[in-house]
Amino acid sequence: MPEKIINPNIREKIENPQPSTEQKKERVEQQLEQAPIEKLDTEEEKKALENIGEASGIVASAQVQDSQKKREEAIDKILAEGLDEVFIGMTPGKQKEFKQKGEETTKKINKLLGDTKVKMSKIVSLIRKWLRIIPGVNKFFLEQESKIKADKVIDIKNKF
Repeated sequence: MPEKIINPNIREKIENPQPSTEQKKERVEQQLEQAPIEKLDTEEEKKALENIGEASGIVASAQVQDSQKKREEAIDKILAEGLDEVFIGMTPGKQKEFKQKGEETTKKINKLLGDTKVKMSKIVSLIRKWLRIIPGVNKFFLEQESKIKADKVIDIKNKF
């Protein structure tokens, strides 16, 4: 009588059944017993390794903060560019408000540049709101300046 035709994958499973979880655990335990385990000899070595890990984290954090600070300074320069005469012509109260709002705008733009996807419209909107503080500003000047400054700010994203 001919043998039944069995799928080769099924035949292999029948002939070589998978080990149970108990058998797998025993095998792993045996391997662990046989493998040499390197342990730290002293508490000092453990502390040294912890300190190295902390130090590398601190260095990376400082580098990120430094690059963000540089980017913020570059944004501030771009926003202030060409507005010296306008600022001098403002009243002291308006100057203070303009300066405060400019610093807030710089921080918000810096945060937006930190995102993976930068939305140009948000940056233009922030700059436009800031420039509206200028008394008697021309609407067309406002649009043009905000777009020019936003373009320059986007270029910073590629540099930092």
